[in-house]
Amino acid sequence: MPSDSTRLKLEGKTLELSNLDKVLYPEVAFTKQQVIEYYIRIAPVLLPHLKDRPLTLKRYPEGVEGPYFYEKNCPPHRPRWVKTAPIYSEHREGKIDFCLVDDLPTLVWLANLAALELHPSLSLWRNMDRPTAMAFDLDPGPPADVVDCCEVALHLREMLEGLGLSCFPKTSGGKGLQVYVPLNTPLTYEDTKTFSRAIAELLERRHPEKVVSNMAKSLRIGKVLVDWSQNDRHKTTVSVYSLRARERPTASTPLEWEEVMDALESGKARLLDFDAAAVLHRVEERGDLFAPVLELKQRLPAPYREARAPSR
Repeated sequence: MPSDSTRLKLEGKTLELSNLDKVLYPEVAFTKQQVIEYYIRIAPVLLPHLKDRPLTLKRYPEGVEGPYFYEKNCPPHRPRWVKTAPIYSEHREGKIDFCLVDDLPTLVWLANLAALELHPSLSLWRNMDRPTAMAFDLDPGPPADVVDCCEVALHLREMLEGLGLSCFPKTSGGKGLQVYVPLNTPLTYEDTKTFSRAIAELLERRHPEKVVSNMAKSLRIGKVLVDWSQNDRHKTTVSVYSLRARERPTASTPLEWEEVMDALESGKARLLDFDAAAVLHRVEERGDLFAPVLELKQRLPAPYREARAPSR
């Protein structure tokens, strides 16, 4: 791809790309052109996880060390071929036209806007009240780190598997881990929020020295917050394979459970630190480890669909 600016034709659509030499990650001199190239190469595994989902953008027009902003309304200067999803917002008392990223040209157009981070809904846009997955965000409070998150993630996995539920880990691309439970069955956010909160609180009771389920920062020092509140119609979680606005272009990376165990046993947080190049290499070798999140059908155990918390 030529530097500075260029026209790029993708799937019959022409994109005007600009400022390709702009450095978006100054610490490693990673440019907008490299961001675009990453998203082009990762698109085959990323796009299925974005398709038909309202997308919140986190944009860094001056790079990761500059100001940023979240954008829910799809930019009005978008090309005519960019699809949008009109979603009513109670907070705004009106409609928000979210971007839908169903194809490569739209993904590249967003990368050209320095939308480094992509935060999709857990729902498909035509049925916003029905999540297709349940998410647990494991966020360490210093001095806890991602290794502590590994221990909590394994406790969480054991608990969920005891209830007949498979789950899949990924890095946040930052300092924590996220664990997704595929559903792809008729459930509501009331179901998933009630269940995930009960699980988080039970983990806290069983491992009070390690786990907290309350978001108060004063309670999180040296512990791992099991954030169940992401299971909400109005919230989003960073997409698998999305870049993050860190010092380096790290990405939210799907993991195998063996890797989580290895990081815990070794105590080496660096084992779970993947930049754009490493993620592309992993996909070449392993394919999409997160594909089951889109396909696997699971139902919550009946008592929890009725908002009953698990017992000790």
